[in-house]
Amino acid sequence: MTARRTSLAIITVVLVFVAGLAVVTLATEKEPVTNSGRVPLPVIPQAQGDGCVEDTAFIRRNHMALLKHKRDETTRKGIRTKQDSLIECVDCHAVSGPDEIPLTAASPEYFCNSCHEYAAVKIDCFQCHSSKPEPGVQPVDRQPGSTLPNSLGPHGIECT
Repeated sequence: MTARRTSLAIITVVLVFVAGLAVVTLATEKEPVTNSGRVPLPVIPQAQGDGCVEDTAFIRRNHMALLKHKRDETTRKGIRTKQDSLIECVDCHAVSGPDEIPLTAASPEYFCNSCHEYAAVKIDCFQCHSSKPEPGVQPVDRQPGSTLPNSLGPHGIECT
């Protein structure tokens, strides 16, 4: 091979390598976490309460485990407590429509739906549970004048 051919081959290899490196760099470059990216991020409505039972990052990662644990404690062991209650979540995170009436889980604007649609996860809580707060309806132990102690759950079952 002549010196000229060798230098052309080296230049070609270097140019192909640099072009490949540029393509890989551009393809893996991190975009800022905004809705202006290629994939729209979920829009999370602001909660109405004073504060959640845990910090936001913990809840986003672990809410499903808390809800499953709560479900198992309630349905299998009969233990009902206010802590980590789905009723408390719905009361705080309810989203109202333009008519100021709380939306149901069937609405795309419902609090849970934005993230669950983004993650392609089906919500099955509201097949049995109400997805909106019931105005004026409170669990038995929270009703004014209730004689039930706070250790009793909303259905009058003793909590341990």
